[in-house]
Amino acid sequence: MSQATLSELIAGSFRELHEGSIVKGRILEIKPQVILVDIGYKSEGAIPSNEFEDEDIQVGDEVEVLLERLENDEGMVVLSKEKAAHKQNWEKIVKVFQEGGLVKGKVKGVVKGGLMVNVGVEAFLPGSQIDIIPPKDLSEYLGKVYEFKIVKINDERKNIVLSRREVIEAERAEQRQKFLDGVNPGDKVQGVVKNITDFGVFVDLNGMDGLLHITDMSWGRLNHPSEMVGIGQALDLVILEVNREKERVSLGLKQLQNNPWENIEARYPVGHNVHGKVTKLVAYGAFVEVEEGVEGLIHVSELSWTKRIARPSDVLTVGQEVNAVVLGISKEERKISLGVRQLDTNPWDDIDARYPVGTTLKRPIRNLTAYGAFVELEEGIDGMIHVSDLSWTRKINHPSEILKKGEEVEATVLGIDKANQRISLGVKQLETDPWNIIDNRFKVGDVVKGRVAKIASFGAFVELEDDIDGLVHISQLSEDHVAKVKDVLNVGDEVEARVIKVDKVERRIGLSVKAMNYTDDQVKRESQAFEALRPSTDLVGLEQAFKFATEEWRPGGS
Repeated sequence: MSQATLSELIAGSFRELHEGSIVKGRILEIKPQVILVDIGYKSEGAIPSNEFEDEDIQVGDEVEVLLERLENDEGMVVLSKEKAAHKQNWEKIVKVFQEGGLVKGKVKGVVKGGLMVNVGVEAFLPGSQIDIIPPKDLSEYLGKVYEFKIVKINDERKNIVLSRREVIEAERAEQRQKFLDGVNPGDKVQGVVKNITDFGVFVDLNGMDGLLHITDMSWGRLNHPSEMVGIGQALDLVILEVNREKERVSLGLKQLQNNPWENIEARYPVGHNVHGKVTKLVAYGAFVEVEEGVEGLIHVSELSWTKRIARPSDVLTVGQEVNAVVLGISKEERKISLGVRQLDTNPWDDIDARYPVGTTLKRPIRNLTAYGAFVELEEGIDGMIHVSDLSWTRKINHPSEILKKGEEVEATVLGIDKANQRISLGVKQLETDPWNIIDNRFKVGDVVKGRVAKIASFGAFVELEDDIDGLVHISQLSEDHVAKVKDVLNVGDEVEARVIKVDKVERRIGLSVKAMNYTDDQVKRESQAFEALRPSTDLVGLEQAFKFATEEWRPGGS
């Protein structure tokens, strides 16, 4: 027999084997480090024993292995049981992926960005795909078996990306639909608090999220949902509304309790005295719980008839028990208005008897403002002297020109407004108004002397006798054109002038420096020309003129 014929006979006695294929073999020998396997080839293959970990094997057992190489450098067949299993599992995984099915796997380790899972082959589970709410501690999943959806496969790199979140979401979608199909408003359900926000609580209704709004949690006032419930807390609730299109469910908690606002008007009629506990202090008032679920508001203005209370916290504290009077009730808005000051007599009720109009009194100045002085008549009750009631003749820009905080001032009661709790006082009314007899003191053509008290753009104010001021209009300073009053006069200058106008109604005295040497007829004509300057044009009344003065005058100023 020829050599060629012998080779062909030997080759034919072996099966057709291809590298990279999965073949069946039989265990020949079990050694500590390797397992020898016969695949029907001229030589056996050696497989590391750790590839048979957790498996009970015996000599003669049949196993499936991957034929990596028919011969290595030592002439042995190179086999792998793990790679055979990997190839078989990979093909199964690819088929599951193509069919959109689920695969089971065991979490093996924590890596950057997620978990490694054994689904027959190694796969990656991103942290964002572990659960609906990304977990804080990934180690809690180690060793646990779950079902996953395969979301991505890279055949070249042999990479697999899994998602457990999509499996959960699909299950919840099915549960949601089942829940929505079988629930109606009015039904009682149980749920677990899943999330707490400022406006309410999201409750897990066995896969369906429902919203328990803060207004449906308690009949009383609630600052934040966390005051009543905590994450993971089980609640008995009632369905208020179901929107199947938007898959939304509104829940109620307070509806399972009796509404304390029913017949509220009968229990707390207006004028009724109540006792309660302060639950909250705000800038505008204090909330007082008069019974469980029912609160009333004491507005800051209802705390005292006379005390100036800036903040309720100045006189009240949370938890303090108080007595109050019911001022008003709105059942629809669930509001009760309360008052504390109504427990005492209102000192303004008989204020006109204690301070009749025309009464002269002497009291300390509590405060000064731009428009007047507040005088303390008694504790908590002020009267006000308006700046215009300080002097008949002086043009006072600010009460501080003649008054000081803390000093006593004599004044007379001008008027009382009980409704708005206001008392008007006057100082100038203690004296006779000199303008009533002004015609007897100043006549057109008279020569007068005085001191410049204030400079304005349109003229100079001259202080005459008895604190009466006259105005020298800029046109009356000189026969020549004057561009600025300061070019001719300054505050403190002594001035001699002639009276060319006396207006008792508008309390104005017009003066002229240039008319000092005029004849009586000339003065008369100048007076007529001055008359043409009305308050709406070039000349304004002294009361208004001082608002536009460019320099301020103070007693003793120069």
